Amino acid sequence: MITVHHLNNSRSQRVLWLLEELGIKYEIKFYERDAKTMLAPESLRQVHPLGKSPVITDADLAIAESGAIIEYLIDRYSNGRLVPASGTPEHLRYKYWLHYAEGSAMPLLVMRLILNNFGAGDSSVVSGFVAPQIKLHFDYIEAELRKNTWFTGKEFTAADIQMSFPLEVVATLPEEVESRPKLKEFIDRIHALPAYKRALERGGRYEVSFH
Repeated sequence: MITVHHLNNSRSQRVLWLLEELGIKYEIKFYERDAKTMLAPESLRQVHPLGKSPVITDADLAIAESGAIIEYLIDRYSNGRLVPASGTPEHLRYKYWLHYAEGSAMPLLVMRLILNNFGAGDSSVVSGFVAPQIKLHFDYIEAELRKNTWFTGKEFTAADIQMSFPLEVVATLPEEVESRPKLKEFIDRIHALPAYKRALERGGRYEVSFH
């Protein structure tokens, strides 16, 4: 059986959601962040050398990285669900957004978080690079969501699950949401999904904040 090594308030919530969408049986092993540092506990290193979440174990496999986990679960367990047909324009967009979430969107948000936490929130790095880049990327996301209900088109896919985390992070920043109604609509839409709600029930407290 699949075990999700689930860190509170983390990207691993997306993995729970995907498993609920696919109707796969799974177990959860819970880990709590250090209250002061907000880092994952050392016990996660016993599962994966980097001690990061999400990580899943499936028989003798240990798989880390959100995108890799999603691709593994989709390839092995989805029976064609939540992924566009191979060779279609939708499938190309699916691959793009699946990797864009962590490759382009999240690094900017993490950079902002780190600079703010180290007292550099008003620095020229933030005003000259980070803030303009966040605006560029999330204006782009807003424009894409004006074209379609979901990131790959009319159908909900695992790419939407992957994209949920950066959008939920941005939703905690009022100044980034006010001018982006489609972004807010996307978040409201996923929060209403039954599988999303079931994942919250199983995973427990889930709050993201990148102020």
